[in-house]
Amino acid sequence: MTTSRAQRSCDGDAAVARLVRENAQLRHAVDSHAMVDQAIGVLVATHRMPPAAGFEVLREVSQHTDIELHTVAKTVIGWALGHRLDEPVQQELEQAVQRRQEGTADGPRQRRSGV
Repeated sequence: MTTSRAQRSCDGDAAVARLVRENAQLRHAVDSHAMVDQAIGVLVATHRMPPAAGFEVLREVSQHTDIELHTVAKTVIGWALGHRLDEPVQQELEQAVQRRQEGTADGPRQRRSGV
């Protein structure tokens, strides 16, 4: 079975289009990841928390406000640069930070007796 030049060209065009889409998706993922890392840095610096806790704060804000993680991160970076936080994001951010400072995401840390 032989394929025509036109068929090979069509297959090549489809492969190029697929690669262009994948490239755009990868660029978006890398940009989003960098933005999240920067926002974690803001939280680490402003609230003196470990990076893992900073990520959890961003994740919680994202989940509780139904805003994508990279958008929350972009908002936090903007806040660090002097922009205002939207009310729902500000409230959730304050609550998530407070939960982390109290010790757990679910509330105050339970003290074990005898330790």
